[in-house]
Amino acid sequence: MTQNRELSHDEIDHVFKNMDIPTCPAIVSMAMTEAQKDDPDIRKLCAAIEKDVGMSALTIKLANSPLFRSNQPISLVSVALARLGIRNVICVITSAALRNSMTGGDAKWLETYWNNASLVATAAGMIARKQHGIAPDTAYTFALFHDSAIPLLRKRFSNYPDMVASAIKDQRELIKIEADHFPCTHPIVGSLLARNWGLPPIIGQCIRFHHEEDVYDLPDSVLSSTAVSLIATTHVAERLLREHDENIKLEVTDKHYESALEHLGISVEELDEIRETLADEGAHV
Repeated sequence: MTQNRELSHDEIDHVFKNMDIPTCPAIVSMAMTEAQKDDPDIRKLCAAIEKDVGMSALTIKLANSPLFRSNQPISLVSVALARLGIRNVICVITSAALRNSMTGGDAKWLETYWNNASLVATAAGMIARKQHGIAPDTAYTFALFHDSAIPLLRKRFSNYPDMVASAIKDQRELIKIEADHFPCTHPIVGSLLARNWGLPPIIGQCIRFHHEEDVYDLPDSVLSSTAVSLIATTHVAERLLREHDENIKLEVTDKHYESALEHLGISVEELDEIRETLADEGAHV
């Protein structure tokens, strides 16, 4: 592969001709605008969240997650916002809006997908919190959205579930199945979705590169070390959550997992601690 891996205009046009990427909702645009202000209006964001039952539930759930949990569980959106901070509030709003935009498919599958995405995000945030120089909220956001295009591909292509089942059965990587059978892959579609929704550029960049075979060997001019660290937290988190799956390498290869552990310097004891917390969290999903 060449070092210039930016998508060309033709490649972007190709994606939009084959995919229906949801437009950014007004509430997300409003939240992004508030976040950029020197003095964001938290009351405005709180009022917007409280109007949406699903968004309220997600906000409180995240505030009570292992990333933010204190001795006192909370049940009010206003208190949750104070605990989370503005950047995590934006993540919740964007996540809820993205869920709401992905309707018309298999509702049960979507619920399972988002529950799993939430677990991966929680694990990635926990891993980042133990590292130096990796923002837990950014790790959480990337992990939550890194596979956000999979529901779009599943909705757009009726044979997508069959292809995934084939990948599991044949012990193949999902990204290779997508490249063989569909006009675009979930990292490319997801990176364009992140750009259209105004997510931080580094999130879109991480989504774009997280399945590249040489992601841990790319020069800083192609992929920053910060981006590589974010990808590593998600690779470790996702692999841990798939330890008992039929095809453990569906999303994260052995090479990526080993490189991620080396990049982050995670010990066996730390992995066991994360496993225990995830097992506890999973029982309540």
